[in-house]
Amino acid sequence: MSWFKRENGDFPEGPGGPGPEGSADATGKTVRTEGLWIKCLGCRAVIWKAELEANLNVCPKCQHHFKLDARQRIALLLEPGYELVDGGLRSTDPLNFTDVRPYKQRLRQAQQATGLDDAILNAVGTMGPHSVVVSAMEYGFIGGSMGAVVGETIARAVDRARLARKPLIVVAASGGARMMEGVVSLMQMAKIATALAQLSDAHVPYICVLTDPTTGGVTASFAMLGDLNIAEPGALIGFAGPRVIEQTIRQKLPDGFQRSEFLLEKGFLDAVVHRRNLKSYLVRALDFMKA
Repeated sequence: MSWFKRENGDFPEGPGGPGPEGSADATGKTVRTEGLWIKCLGCRAVIWKAELEANLNVCPKCQHHFKLDARQRIALLLEPGYELVDGGLRSTDPLNFTDVRPYKQRLRQAQQATGLDDAILNAVGTMGPHSVVVSAMEYGFIGGSMGAVVGETIARAVDRARLARKPLIVVAASGGARMMEGVVSLMQMAKIATALAQLSDAHVPYICVLTDPTTGGVTASFAMLGDLNIAEPGALIGFAGPRVIEQTIRQKLPDGFQRSEFLLEKGFLDAVVHRRNLKSYLVRALDFMKA
């Protein structure tokens, strides 16, 4: 049985030893390396986490764009000194919904994990020379799904932009409408679309940035209604997932289907912009729109 067990001294000295969680330096002290390295989902290369963060969470080898949370998105786009607004809204679980576990429990766990009330953050600040309103979705909160709180918060951002006559930037990252709220979540599609129509009538610019993934009812509503719709490289964008589509039409989908480059080629997007160029691209677009 000793063949299948390792004692404390069985791990080799040097890099990677003496144990699975670290290495021993010259003084015999254990140096922990857990959490310092990340494997790229694109090229499978192992990347030093600090290097990845310094590169805006983009793989320096293959340019795969890792996900950013809502706070990181806002900090990336706005100058320091921005203000978070329209907070404090929480779902009331209108259907008292339970599937594998109660919806109330899912909400509590997501709130504890992300530190947010729901899958959205609104902010007011400046982007270059422009005063703007930014609404960024949080995929880590129940897949960025859109329920009543997300819909209301985005609608408030639209109204704020219209009344203050400030351009609106929405960063979409979502699995779609939140099924745990049923028709209440579906109503948000029409609610936000109506508010955006009023924003358009007021001639206030609206730009939507689609990130990986943007799917379902979010794509079917406000994510495709921008005056300018742009996406990050490699982002999955669509309504139904590719597996569902293949099962429905009984055909093999082409390579890259529903990725941002494919959608740009087919005319569904206006541009695909690398994350390092995103802010400067938006500033130039607003220069043009406001002129």
